[in-house]
Amino acid sequence: MTCGDLKNGFARVRCGDCSEEYLLAFSCKGRWFCPSCHAKKVVQFGDILKETILYPVPHRQYVFSLPILLRIYFKYDRALLSKLCHCASDSLLIFLRNVIGLQDGAPGVVMSIHTFGDYPEKFHPHIHAIVADGLFRKTGTFYVMPDVDLKPLEEIFRAKVLKMLKEEGKIDDDVIHKLMNWKHSGFSVHNKARVARDDEKGREALAQYIIRNTFSLEKITYHDETGTVIYRSQMSHGKNKKNFQIYTAEEFIAAITQHIPEKSFQMVRYYGWYSNKSRGLRKNQGIAMTGDNSQEKHEEHVEIIDVSEYKPRLIPSKQWRDCIKKIYEADPLCCPKCGGEMKIVSFITDQQVIRQILKHLGLWTPTPSRDPPGTKSSPKNHELVYEFFDDLSAFNAQADGCPGYDESRIAPN
Repeated sequence: MTCGDLKNGFARVRCGDCSEEYLLAFSCKGRWFCPSCHAKKVVQFGDILKETILYPVPHRQYVFSLPILLRIYFKYDRALLSKLCHCASDSLLIFLRNVIGLQDGAPGVVMSIHTFGDYPEKFHPHIHAIVADGLFRKTGTFYVMPDVDLKPLEEIFRAKVLKMLKEEGKIDDDVIHKLMNWKHSGFSVHNKARVARDDEKGREALAQYIIRNTFSLEKITYHDETGTVIYRSQMSHGKNKKNFQIYTAEEFIAAITQHIPEKSFQMVRYYGWYSNKSRGLRKNQGIAMTGDNSQEKHEEHVEIIDVSEYKPRLIPSKQWRDCIKKIYEADPLCCPKCGGEMKIVSFITDQQVIRQILKHLGLWTPTPSRDPPGTKSSPKNHELVYEFFDDLSAFNAQADGCPGYDESRIAPN
């Protein structure tokens, strides 16, 4: 609610050539929930995966889903989401090694946890994963996965999840027996989206897709008179097919806030060849640790790609200006009047100064309080009380609440 609100502080941006100036409001830094702030994380994540993590080999997007009956356990015990990732990772390892016939091969997997679907009211835990379409060997060769049926992978994943939930005391043998006897168990694994080895833009787009935000501001319409929210998305399934959902304001808030991850909970996981440990070993010891590639096992049905010479680039995270340019295709530090270079000249955080500047510019609008339904309105003129934020060190490093801002662009007073 405070993201981009000038009443909570702002930076002054001025052109050194023509003195054109505007105010830049601070963001709320609400990653994984605020659509505006999370947009920067999406851009940074896609850029880092493309340049630093993913190798130039074919990749696929895998989606691991659960039956409705089991989803409730993950809603009230979020630690199970981590164990769900392990189940998916172990299932992929077993499946790929058996299909390719390479028991010492390592998969390359980047997983993102999703708890939402097309509409936010349902808690729908599932996993989106970018998976190298094959197995890596320590010598730096990659064995490409042939096209095969995913039914065995789905059965492995189902067995892993049921075993995990039983060990956690969430289900018993009766529930397992019931699920195993269903014609359609509700477990599913899909991997139709494939990205070619030389498709860098495809890998970046796929990386950005798997960490998209819970909801989109463009899909929300609020009617103040009725207090209802209309959320438009894809056509829903079932008897009453429609491409929108209507909520009261309270219902919509409850729907979206259930997807806020717990503090310090990692929503993205790396496994196998792409894990932090494996990347660190390759950086310190080199990629070829078990011999030369001339001794590689060649199978007629398996394509082999040599990536032993590939060196991932270490790139810095995109700064605030670069992210804005990439998302909105506009330069926030290009003067709209003369085209000159603009710089941040000051950060305004004192509430009294904020009020004076906004009133002078005609941008200050007191927000009246709303009394609960059924009560008489108080004749007192209420205004929101804004707490003073005195962390200038944070703003010196992040002009809009985003890390990595170039301090050299802050002009001296």
